[in-house]
Amino acid sequence: MSAIHNRYEFVFFFDVINGNPNGDPDAGNMPRLDPETNQGLVTDVCLKRKIRNFVSLAKEKEAGYDIYMQEKSVLNNQHKKAYEAIGIEPVAKKLPKDHQQALDLTQWMCNNYYDVRAFGAVMTTEVNAGQVRGPIQIAFAKSEDPIVPLEISITRMAVTNEKDLEKERTMGRKHIVPYGLYRVHGYVSAKLAEKTNFSEGDLQLLWQSMVNMFEHDHSAARGEMSARKLYVFKHDNALGNAPAHKLFELVSAKRIKGEPGSPAQAFSDYDISLNAEALPEGVSVEEVL
Repeated sequence: MSAIHNRYEFVFFFDVINGNPNGDPDAGNMPRLDPETNQGLVTDVCLKRKIRNFVSLAKEKEAGYDIYMQEKSVLNNQHKKAYEAIGIEPVAKKLPKDHQQALDLTQWMCNNYYDVRAFGAVMTTEVNAGQVRGPIQIAFAKSEDPIVPLEISITRMAVTNEKDLEKERTMGRKHIVPYGLYRVHGYVSAKLAEKTNFSEGDLQLLWQSMVNMFEHDHSAARGEMSARKLYVFKHDNALGNAPAHKLFELVSAKRIKGEPGSPAQAFSDYDISLNAEALPEGVSVEEVL
């Protein structure tokens, strides 16, 4: 497949009910917060992980859709597969001196790993497979209003060892957000897609992943997380017709219940709308979700 020919931006809304969307290891795994505003944060790394997980499920064992960055994977071993496919031996920490062989190695990684093709990767480890700048960039997600993280005490009725039978039951903690609506912005560069061969099929898989990534990620820790809205802006060329921030400003989440700036209670507290009449010339928009 050939690479995409158009630039894209997107605005994605998702929410959480009684869950922890992204724990902060520096704060005892409490939900991430902006300390100035108390708005919740979710990192780009967290969202990309969920996209990778969905692609792994949807394209299991399908050629060209392996996941490079996965749990307990040994990255050097991933790189060795590229060397074996090209038919050359790696030299510690160095790319091949032959320029074409170096390009072939990196392109093999792009062709076989969806997340390298989409997000890029720094593969300059001991077995060096080069560096790729991916066409997809995702910003941090931020809640529309302040959130109120709660710390809930929990108990475990079972014990680990027989010697502990007479002891008090184990106490624990879990952190939740009663409700939060999060907004995230993303970018898809057609010019960078040319370098990784990120195709139209790959792009449609990205939208499918964003719509469905929470459906296969449920856990007791994350509560109820749902994809709510996805607006995709498409430019009629590779370089684009308008600045991304001007397009993002066309999408608003207006508070219709409760006081603006106070914690929300439900998705119905918001009215999410798009000012389609103000779209710049050469830009179209699709409401995917």
